[in-house]
Amino acid sequence: MSTYLTFSRKEWAELRNSTPLTLSEQELTSLRGINENINIMEVEEIYLPLIRLLQLHIESHKEKNIILENFLLNNTINSPFIIGIAGSVAVGKSTTARIIQTLLRQLIPNLSTQLVTTDGFLYPNQVLIDKGIMHKKGFPESYDMKSLVSFVADVKMGKRSVEAPIYSHLTYDITDEKKIISNPDILIIEGLNVLQNNYDYPGQQHNQFVSDFLDFSIYVDATQEQLKLWYTERFLKLRTSAFRQKGAYFSHYTELSIDKSKEKAEHIWDTINGLNLRENILPTKMRASLILSKTKNHSINQVSIKK
Repeated sequence: MSTYLTFSRKEWAELRNSTPLTLSEQELTSLRGINENINIMEVEEIYLPLIRLLQLHIESHKEKNIILENFLLNNTINSPFIIGIAGSVAVGKSTTARIIQTLLRQLIPNLSTQLVTTDGFLYPNQVLIDKGIMHKKGFPESYDMKSLVSFVADVKMGKRSVEAPIYSHLTYDITDEKKIISNPDILIIEGLNVLQNNYDYPGQQHNQFVSDFLDFSIYVDATQEQLKLWYTERFLKLRTSAFRQKGAYFSHYTELSIDKSKEKAEHIWDTINGLNLRENILPTKMRASLILSKTKNHSINQVSIKK
């Protein structure tokens, strides 16, 4: 961690300066993920200093665009500021992404802040089955990297309207729907693989990666023991809620007892998500611009910024 400046929660909170709290408790409730207990104090002490930092980076990015426009004799540069958010399954990446998006929209309302996840660029289940890698969903080889990089490149180059596939966590597959990313000023990309590069794709020919297009990146971190516990707890909650919905891919797990369900969740973690974390996700942590370190109850107790 010698390349990072590390702050305790108290030290980080002091960097908020005068950034106003615009998020209500009701709004925060709608942004929380399953099994997450984030509160307004967490927003004040962790997210508002982070938003202040992002605002400074965004202003610097706009100034760089102006410099380039002047050099090119006033040719307009519509290059959005792209934020990548990475981390393990069950660490709370989606909640972090939604909170950042909401705060940026509230505090910089004149800029369009949009959000997309890399889940939509997973190969459809049938393709994964045909490739014999259904058991490696979420691993690098399970993504259509060509389409993902093409999408990010189009956005970065200022293409006015770009389509992204939509993934359903209910059916556990790609849908027929598309999300339209329309001329954003700020784009947040959240996913397991946003910090990966050629070292994570041995034997595959890829010239560019999502990480090549990021202006700022965040890794949401926690211990492997804590992540396994959160994944198991989330699985047990979904067993009595989402898994019971019509068309749910995991509906068959609702028939298991609590003990069997816990055993199944731990097995999935050990053989898929935990393995993917160790082999492909955790090695990307030190590429992040900033690391949010979590402890119990998804509470962030430490923040590290790359020098």
